[in-house]
Amino acid sequence: MSSEAGMPKHETQGFSSSIPPKLDVYIWDMDETLILLNSLLKSSYAEGFNGLKDVQKGVEIGKMWENLILQLCDDYFFYEQIENLNYHTPFLDALAQYDDGRDLSNYDFNHDELSPPDDDANKRKLAYRHRVIAQNYLQGLHNILDHEAQKFWDELYDKTDEYTDRWLSSARTFLKECSGQNKDLVSSIAFSSVVPNTTNANHQHVNVLVTSGGLIPSLVKCLLFRLDGLIPHGNVYSSCVVGKTQCFRWIKERFNHPNVRFCVIGDGWEECQAAEIMRWPFIRIDLRPDKLHRFPGLSLTTVGHYFAVVYGSPDDENDAT
Repeated sequence: MSSEAGMPKHETQGFSSSIPPKLDVYIWDMDETLILLNSLLKSSYAEGFNGLKDVQKGVEIGKMWENLILQLCDDYFFYEQIENLNYHTPFLDALAQYDDGRDLSNYDFNHDELSPPDDDANKRKLAYRHRVIAQNYLQGLHNILDHEAQKFWDELYDKTDEYTDRWLSSARTFLKECSGQNKDLVSSIAFSSVVPNTTNANHQHVNVLVTSGGLIPSLVKCLLFRLDGLIPHGNVYSSCVVGKTQCFRWIKERFNHPNVRFCVIGDGWEECQAAEIMRWPFIRIDLRPDKLHRFPGLSLTTVGHYFAVVYGSPDDENDAT
């Protein structure tokens, strides 16, 4: 998909003050950064502990997550239907212009003869599915799953968090700290580009996810790993077709702000290379237990140091004024 075809039409944020507030945009990778999955399946996470972790237990946990992700993708997010099209959109709003707002209460998604979206009619059908996916994301899994499924999910999350020494809960807590906001308020403005910091009206923050995984599985992972209240569905980008550099360019254009700062956090070479191209700070997550750039471990103080290297320190800004 070309950038022209896929560019979302986000409105530029307006500010009442004559001096625009500062805006920090945190761009996150998902796998082996905010969550652990591939490293469990491939046992690389456990092997880093030199025999202190039960390798097979980690693999089994990873397989349970993998099965649960695929099940939810198919049952609630049209994954099989959309995957068969071999048409990958980088974000849910990519086809919003084709959605005519039709009431979908009685729409039969199983018999609307969806085909590869080479024409407006099929793009509209796909846009309908994207709208339902967005609604399900906003609704949350606790309002979708039955009691038994919720119990299995909660137990698997707790089991994984214990096995990974609180990686999941620590990453989520840090994400919340980066947002500068409580969960309920972040959820209530899921379509907004900026999450304002309640403690400082002059400094605002936003979390964006750019993952090399497919869009639908990535959205489902956000829900399952309890990130949906902190990362709105409109801030989830899949780079599997367009690449991370293109996604980063879209994000830069979207958050076109005079006092914006970007910081990329991930574990892979692709986001590192893309951050270098954009001249943004990059923090590399390291799974090894003796490292600081991991969870628990990464702190806002560390992130602040990376910001300062590229953008200067707050003290420098105060001296300049």
